[in-house]
Amino acid sequence: MSRPDGSRRVVITGIGLASPIGSTLEAISEALQNGRHGIQRVDAFDDVGEMMTRLGAPVPETYRKRWPRKTMRSMGRVAQLATAATENACADAGLDEATLTNGRTGLAYGSTHGSSSALERFARTLNEPDALLGLGSNTYLKFMSHTCAVNLGLFLGIRGRVITTCAACVSASQAIGFGFEAVRYGMQDVMVCGGAEELHWVSTGVFDVLQATSVRYNDDPDASPRPFDRDRDGLVIGEGAATLILEERERAARRGATIYGELLGFGTSCDGSHITAPAPEGMREAMHLALADARLDKSAIDYVNAHATATAVGDIGESVASYSVLGDGVPLSSTKAFTGHTLGACGALETAFCIAMMRDGFLAPNRNLAHLDPECAPLAYVRGDARPARPRITMNNNFAFGGINTSLILGAPE
Repeated sequence: MSRPDGSRRVVITGIGLASPIGSTLEAISEALQNGRHGIQRVDAFDDVGEMMTRLGAPVPETYRKRWPRKTMRSMGRVAQLATAATENACADAGLDEATLTNGRTGLAYGSTHGSSSALERFARTLNEPDALLGLGSNTYLKFMSHTCAVNLGLFLGIRGRVITTCAACVSASQAIGFGFEAVRYGMQDVMVCGGAEELHWVSTGVFDVLQATSVRYNDDPDASPRPFDRDRDGLVIGEGAATLILEERERAARRGATIYGELLGFGTSCDGSHITAPAPEGMREAMHLALADARLDKSAIDYVNAHATATAVGDIGESVASYSVLGDGVPLSSTKAFTGHTLGACGALETAFCIAMMRDGFLAPNRNLAHLDPECAPLAYVRGDARPARPRITMNNNFAFGGINTSLILGAPE
């Protein structure tokens, strides 16, 4: 059944994950319910001059996949994570080669940039005598900004539209939103959507230079990050990938696909004011746009997954914006205390977390929220242990450098 305006309904029929807390929906659901996080001390950071933080959230080394060398030659780690998650998502959704290559299946995928480890190797080679002789023909392909989308398009044989999103911390949520619109308005029947990030000292160092990383808890990884907490001292960078298969609802029903949830609304906006500092006005606008797109009143939202990264300016601004749009009664938490800030992957990972909560009947808590920062708005923060609940409609918010904001609204399957 179509929407009142004639547009099509869009559902999620496949999920693939690579995260610090698990590579299946069952694993991440267990972790969120039992307080199992992926934050750890990264000894390699000891070798980076003047690096202040020692914390990170890597995908476990046990999670590795290998494909033929010809397939992998243009993949850095970020593309490998994206490909692993996407291969699993396509299998989960039951997409065969004919579907992937028929021109009616498209791809929307993003990351903050390409492979940092490949970029480091490239830069170090340039300092050597006869520098160009030391560069492989695929070197650039590993660290170009749209490496994930390019490698996935080739891996899957995509013939439909490819949307590449390189928008820092909203890369994945924009990919999902743009994929949602492509299916809703009939440009594609299926969209493969998501985002990825690899953990490396370059991406961590960017935030370290901004004095935005957690340093006080270097020897106590359990205690950081601390979104919304009075004693937070910055973010922890993580890595991972998540891929969602979006499909026109009637098509999914006809083929008997598993439906994990429905995308109901998407809003995106720009603050237009500052390169790094978020603005509550822009955050509010994204949430309002998502509610309007979903044709829902704020009272319909059962849970909000906040972007909150454990920086003062971000947490406070987001809490104020959320309060002004939703009031003080909607349960809210930031799952970045479990995974760290996975940058270009966070929008897709956190959308999957919302799906796990709707499916398995719980709300993830704000891990490490012991003492609420008095400057944060008085929201209904989920505190302590995971809370049994049956959320039917959830909102996932993400915000990025440049004031780019996104809000996704998801519905549980009927």
